[in-house]
Amino acid sequence: MSAFEVKGWCPDAWRPMMAGDGLLVRVRPPLGRLTRAQVLGLAEAATRHGNGQIDATTRANLQIRGVREESWRPLIDALLDLGLIDRDQTREARANILVAPDWRAGDDTHRIAEELRARLSELPDLPGKVGFAIDAGAAPTLQDAPADFRIERAASGQLILRADGRDLGTPLSPDTEVDHLIALARWFVDSDGAASGRMARHDAPLPDWATITTAPAVSAPQVQPGKHTLGVALGLPFGRVSATALTRFLEAETAVEAIRLTPWHIAICETAAKLRVQPDPAHFITDPSSPILRTDACVGAPTCPQASVETRSLAHRLAPHIAGRLHVSGCAKGCARAAPADVTLTGRDGRYDLAFDARAGAPPSRAGLDAVQILAHFGAA
Repeated sequence: MSAFEVKGWCPDAWRPMMAGDGLLVRVRPPLGRLTRAQVLGLAEAATRHGNGQIDATTRANLQIRGVREESWRPLIDALLDLGLIDRDQTREARANILVAPDWRAGDDTHRIAEELRARLSELPDLPGKVGFAIDAGAAPTLQDAPADFRIERAASGQLILRADGRDLGTPLSPDTEVDHLIALARWFVDSDGAASGRMARHDAPLPDWATITTAPAVSAPQVQPGKHTLGVALGLPFGRVSATALTRFLEAETAVEAIRLTPWHIAICETAAKLRVQPDPAHFITDPSSPILRTDACVGAPTCPQASVETRSLAHRLAPHIAGRLHVSGCAKGCARAAPADVTLTGRDGRYDLAFDARAGAPPSRAGLDAVQILAHFGAA
């Protein structure tokens, strides 16, 4: 397995992380939604204070890349003015909340997420990677997305609270959802969950009140590029978009009122009108059959100091030749995808280890391959 540094925390706006291209500043837009003005303002700030590259994460956050140390504070001020981060650093760190992206104002997802945001001060200090999913639509959509504590819809229509790693959840009475969510987070800390780091790895018995009896409903299909009930959905190759491309798109599409983020590298554009121009295929995916949508790849070397190999160029060339899910990881940490993939390539000492139905860093079927050997193996040379 490759050696890598386990940081044990995720960056946020107030606590950036140094990467190979500069500081990485994470933005957690409330309810995963940015107004048109906020998108344009964020793009301008990413260009002025960073390298103009923006990443969408699997938690529906945005990461501004290449921020210079002397530009960090001006960037923070810009994000504060845009209403995209909290002035309270503790609240910002706790706002690791993923919401079902098709929420409507006043529905259960919106109601519960807003209440949780209002009560962030009641949460205990949790490990930096621990997060929440509010998935209270007609059917769950976030079951494959990373979260430690989930509020979901059961087949009966009732809402349940489910701890990650457990198949069943606890039925909830209306208007008690956030009370129970906070109580379970406190139990996690009190039962030494911090030592495990994540709920799925914490095997302590759940508290007596959290009797697990109810399964979540069958998951609804995730969002795909194309027409959406809120407007139009567009894929972002590997979750990356440049500030320039984003600005040009919005300047051309004046009817787009807001953009919602999803954990699948797909952005939903809120608009009542058809798109006036075809989005640039170099920056946006409009075809739901695109193999890039089945591909995860971190930024790789040299952008990430922990990666020993290039990732995305190889992933682009290889993706059309892989039938299932492809994951190309610069190191064994596997930041781009925590779950197993049908084909996984892990960087190690400047070469790639190949594994099947595995996570990054798993024991390989073939080790120490170079890019030419990998492409030849899959008939992509």
